[in-house]
Amino acid sequence: MTLRELTACLPRVTASGPLDLEITAVTDSSREAGAGIMFAAIRGARVDGHRFITDALAADAPAILAETAPPDDLPSSVAWLHVADSRDSLARLASALHGDPWQHMKLAGVTGTNGKTTTAFLIHHIMKSVWHRAGLLGTIFVDDGETATASTQTTPGPVGLAGLLGRMRDHGCRGLAMEVSSHGIHQKRVSAIGFDACVFTNLTQDHLDYHGTLEAYWQTKASWFRNLAAEPHGKKPVAVINTDDARGAELAAELNGRLPIVRYGFNVHCDFRANNFRQNPRGMEFELNARGRSHLVRAPFIGRFNIYNIMAAVAAAISCGIRPREAIAAIANAPQVPGRMQNVGNAGGATVFVDYAHTPDALENACRTLRELSPRRLITVFGCGGDRDKGKRPLMGAAAASLSDACIVTSDNPRSEDPLAIIRDIEKGMAGKGHLAIPDRAEAISHAITNALSGDIILIAGKGHETTQQFAGETIAFDDRKHASRALRTRAATIAQNR
Repeated sequence: MTLRELTACLPRVTASGPLDLEITAVTDSSREAGAGIMFAAIRGARVDGHRFITDALAADAPAILAETAPPDDLPSSVAWLHVADSRDSLARLASALHGDPWQHMKLAGVTGTNGKTTTAFLIHHIMKSVWHRAGLLGTIFVDDGETATASTQTTPGPVGLAGLLGRMRDHGCRGLAMEVSSHGIHQKRVSAIGFDACVFTNLTQDHLDYHGTLEAYWQTKASWFRNLAAEPHGKKPVAVINTDDARGAELAAELNGRLPIVRYGFNVHCDFRANNFRQNPRGMEFELNARGRSHLVRAPFIGRFNIYNIMAAVAAAISCGIRPREAIAAIANAPQVPGRMQNVGNAGGATVFVDYAHTPDALENACRTLRELSPRRLITVFGCGGDRDKGKRPLMGAAAASLSDACIVTSDNPRSEDPLAIIRDIEKGMAGKGHLAIPDRAEAISHAITNALSGDIILIAGKGHETTQQFAGETIAFDDRKHASRALRTRAATIAQNR
């Protein structure tokens, strides 16, 4: 596309220099700038991209996008786009270069503290069941309609995101389910994308290392909905909101009259409301009242929190044009979400679940869910990540101590911090309740499973689907599920030998 054509997608821009240049790509890395590749100068938290404009020009970048006016000595062969917000403009340019692929698909985005991954997985499963091809972008996988690969970011940067959406369109995807992280919203990664359904799951403490305060974190989440209400990008987005959550109820009230709203939860004012919940270790069923019609929902999951995820997924799928009965029927054979209350196995009467719960609220929900299965004892193995929000550490300790019969506090991803220091922070919230501190995570998992009694349930929380563990000097291969499976096999063999 020519630069002149591209500038049409920018709401406010002062363009100078030759505008009939052919632009093949845009980048925010001066190392990637070159012939045909425009450089976008982004002000980051640590580094200001405007410092690297000279490097981009030296690499023959034909055009510069910046929040400053062009210098007097700018070569006449170089174009300059002066904008108020480089991040937003970069997202619009990247999308336009790929032909705004989101216009050719039904998009469902999911934001909130907990439940994003499972809800996006379920929406994707429903879309694939009905439409055969659909995309997925999230914490665990990227599915471009032909190939599923491991994810590196929950919400990719705007250039990578536009490219992925273009591949999904080209592969015939009729829909896309994606997690929308607070980082992605704050950094304008999704500001140029039109959504058909935008889901809010809940808000609890997380990512305060990035946002600073819970209020700032909340305002970031809410801004996605406000921006879509102000600029829907030619679509008619439906806000699917958990109004059992206090912030969700607040958001629904604020958006009333500005966006179509589907309220979901257990309260009587919900458009999608759950009743008569029953579960066993293999799954659940409940009655879903959806705008005056009653449906029986069966799902191979456990936990009250998964009812919220299912309702959100069904409501989002319907908002994208899928019929209610098709969406509900698809839930019955939904696949296990990796590392989300995943039943790893049973040996000698002890059952192990692995869950990603890494916030106080998520850990509390996970423990409550497993207590509802009436275990002889609930044994919880957990830790907290290093170089992240320290305020949640004692809160997680309190949640585990109050709801578990036994706790083993261990390492999560210590990163640059001392694992023992992180454990001491966690222990401050455990109110003196007896527990074990075993910094080596593999040893902690093995100890819990080896010493379990018949009828016990062991919850291994915090890392879920992750396959590595991060330390100050290295990242090692580590998968809770593999370590738990190995310990279960050892336990089974020991029991068989002692018979």
